[in-house]
Amino acid sequence: MLVIRADLVDEVMAHARAEHPHEACGYIAGPEGAERPERLIRMRNAAKPTGDESADARERAQRSVILGEAQAEYEGEARSSTTYYTFETKQLLRVNAEMDDRDEWPVVNYHSHTRSPAYPSQVDIDLASGPLSDPRIHYVIVSTREDATPTVAGLEFRSFRIVDGVVTEEDVEVVESYMFSHTGADDVPDRA
Repeated sequence: MLVIRADLVDEVMAHARAEHPHEACGYIAGPEGAERPERLIRMRNAAKPTGDESADARERAQRSVILGEAQAEYEGEARSSTTYYTFETKQLLRVNAEMDDRDEWPVVNYHSHTRSPAYPSQVDIDLASGPLSDPRIHYVIVSTREDATPTVAGLEFRSFRIVDGVVTEEDVEVVESYMFSHTGADDVPDRA
């Protein structure tokens, strides 16, 4: 089960809506080893055009290597930032170093689907099952499509565990505060 504060749900949805029709992506970091997402980190979707033709061409070439021929298209069109996301490499390296310095880890990896339901695509499953994957991570997908089906707090907001290609949906509990919630003994205030 993913237990997440309402303000973080609001931040994920604000990011997704701001990026629409492009997919938004990011992390929600928390204390190393804890299942408590605390700090949202908006990442840049490297698949989103920048206007720099040579940089965009490099990203398209990288995308074709990562996705391979079988996943290069979505509904008959070339994958783009409206149907695919990837973290920008320099930002990812900087954010990972920052999390290490703060004794954090990415409790949640989130992204939006702009034209499909909030369920992992085969590309999402393949990337989450790669050699650098971490089975502890909650994969949150939100949908910003017009006919989105509300699942949490009136939003299409779903969480999954993806391990070795197997997708398991998990319940999401939205709380105002982690204080006194069932997220662990270290959330109980010290006695006076």
